Amino acid sequence: LQLVESGGGLVQPGGSLRLSCTASGFSFEDYRIAWFRQAPGKEREGVSAITSGDQSTYYADFVKGRFTIARDNAKNTAYLQMNSLKPEDTAVYYCAMTQSLASDYLEDFWYDYWGQGTQVTVSS
Repeated sequence: LQLVESGGGLVQPGGSLRLSCTASGFSFEDYRIAWFRQAPGKEREGVSAITSGDQSTYYADFVKGRFTIARDNAKNTAYLQMNSLKPEDTAVYYCAMTQSLASDYLEDFWYDYWGQGTQVTVSS
């Protein structure tokens, strides 16, 4: 069971990045997927989640209108499109998966499988 993130990098404020999370060893379509991030000296925080089935999406207030989560079950891959990036978006971004039906979509407690993370740096 493995999750691999990619797509991080250095971008200027106002720029965009698309993160990918590819899963192997899972029945991918049966899992809820979320993105979390952790900045230096800060706790990990939930960014966005997408459910299995109806693919409902959820966002933290600080990314609403700027980030979009999506999934392609045929490719076992989830995406996080990040637009209008700000310096405060700088963090290591992780994808995670769960089969939990808990309604705390952005609470890391419910997620069982995690990727290794990808660094996103927003700086001029």
